[in-house]
Order: sequence, then C-alpha cells, then structure tokens
Amino acid sequence: MTVDEVEQVVADAGERRFRARQILHWAHARGAESFDTMLDLPAALRAHLKHRFTIGMPATSVVSRAADGTRKLLIRLADGEEIESVIIPADKRVTLCMSSQVGCAMACEFCATARMGLHRNLTASEIVGQIFAARRELDRGEELTNFVFMGMGEPLANYPRLIRTLTIMTSEWGMNISPRRITVSTVGLIPAMERLLAEIPGVNLAVSLHATTNELRSRLAPINQRYPLEDLLAACRNLPIKRRSRIMFEYVMLAGVNDSIADARRLLKLLAPLRAKINLIFYNPFEGSTLNTSPRAAVEAFQAILKNGNLTATIRESRGLDIAAACGQLYAEQHTAA
Repeated sequence: MTVDEVEQVVADAGERRFRARQILHWAHARGAESFDTMLDLPAALRAHLKHRFTIGMPATSVVSRAADGTRKLLIRLADGEEIESVIIPADKRVTLCMSSQVGCAMACEFCATARMGLHRNLTASEIVGQIFAARRELDRGEELTNFVFMGMGEPLANYPRLIRTLTIMTSEWGMNISPRRITVSTVGLIPAMERLLAEIPGVNLAVSLHATTNELRSRLAPINQRYPLEDLLAACRNLPIKRRSRIMFEYVMLAGVNDSIADARRLLKLLAPLRAKINLIFYNPFEGSTLNTSPRAAVEAFQAILKNGNLTATIRESRGLDIAAACGQLYAEQHTAA
C-alpha cells in the first residue's frame, strides 16, 4: 500500500494520519512480520490492522548457492506458484535480480522462462516481498545495493504493479532506495518505456536487443513483429534521458547466430545516433535449447569492434552456472523433478 492509502486506513480507524508513516517504517525499514511488534502504535489500532490486513514475508522453498557466492531463491507464493530471485555479489555491490511475473508471454527463444508461458502477473507485494526474502539470505556484512528487474517476466507487461512497486521502493516513506540503483529491463514495449521514465525519473532502463536485423530479432524476440528495430531505436532516441545518462542495451551472445563481425558492425551503426552503452552477455544454456554460448574469443572480438567505434561495451560474466542461475532454470528443474 502507498502512504496515502495507509493514511486513509488510519483515519478510518479514528487515528491521526501520522500513524501511517510509523506503520510503513515498521514494515519497510524494520521488516516487521506482525502488527503486534509495532509497539509505538495504540493497541486499538494494532487490533484494527490485524483484523483487516496481513503483513509478513514470502516463503523461500529452495535456496541454491554457487561457488562464486551467487544465491538463487525459489520463492513460493500464497497460491502455490513459484518465482525466482537471484542475489549476485560482485566487488562492493550486491545486486538482487527480481521477477515481475510468474512465467512470461514474450516467448524469447534464448530464455528458459519463456518455456513456462505466462501464468499470471505478480502483485506489488509479491514483487517487494522478494527484497525481504533476499535479505534473509545475505551473509554477515552484506547489504543489497542494486536492484534489477531482469528475472522472470517482462516488467513493462505488468506495468501498474511495477509502478506501484517502484513507488514503494523509491519513496522516503517506503524503502527509500535511490532510483539510480534500480534498473528495469524490457524486450521493447515502447509505450510503457516512455511512461516509465516519465513516472519514475532517474530509474535506469535496459533494452534487450540481441539482434541487428528485424528478421533475426523477430525469431529471437517475437515482440519485434509488433515493435520492429527501427521503431524501437527511434523511441529510444526520444526517451527523456538525463544529459549524463545513457540507455543500456543488452545483447546475449549466441554462437553462429548473432556474434559475427558483420553483426558487430551493424550494431555499431544502429546505436551510433544514441547515447548508449551495451552489455554483452554470455548465454546460459538450458535443457532443450538448441542455442550455444559464443566462445570468449568471439565475444572479445565483437567487443573490440564496438569499442573501436567509440561505443561503451562491457562483457557480463556468467554467474552461478553451477546452480542453474539462468532465468527460469531453477523453476524448471524443480518442476521437472516433481
């Protein structure tokens, strides 16, 4: 709930509105799992809240830990559905990769979650709940520093709950997380991209590109048939990006599919008019996929062409390979086993 909504609840209970911020502080800053622990609230208000509302943490059904410190959580929801979240430590950062849907309808060829199809959208509480579930699994001295919506689902296809979640995460009455520490990844839902940056200024946008021609991108990411490359890139040029900021593009490297020198040169030409940076991603294979990971030499040669063209290009190293950390893999393993 937002602060306005909780203020109305408090007012309806005959209490002053400032109590709403006390309640939300208990929920978000102190991680309260019961209204009974909110001892600075009047007993009558605590009883009123207990009778009408629930507060608590999601249940984690499986936690897998990789040798590199990556932890993958399979979180069970109230209706029995399950979603994945991943804790990724790297240097001084600890990033949480979050899901926005149970499954996904985008049908991207390189994604294990796509094999599930879309079961349903997550509620804002289920999305925010992943942060609390992850905090339970942190090592001593660790703190979540960055948050990426790159888990199960297409975040912008669950737009109203995403915006509510981001409002809770970034507001001072909520989690008070800087928008600069949050990245929302999209396969390219153009109208929602424009709305997102208008409604939550400062949040980072990552666009999943993965191909340099409409023919290939339509195969890898079928949403391209609705929003082809030329329309997507034109929309990116018009996004309200701050002067010193850039749009992040993601490009999963697939052997013999999109990793040629010609692909790199086309990509450079496509992104030249934009304030862009690109993240080259080693593909995480999953059972049943016919795609293969590009060799490191091919990825580095690809990166060199982009850098020589004055495009910022980084390589994202694969993490958690020993625990099936690719999106959707842990879910698939558990449900295949079942």
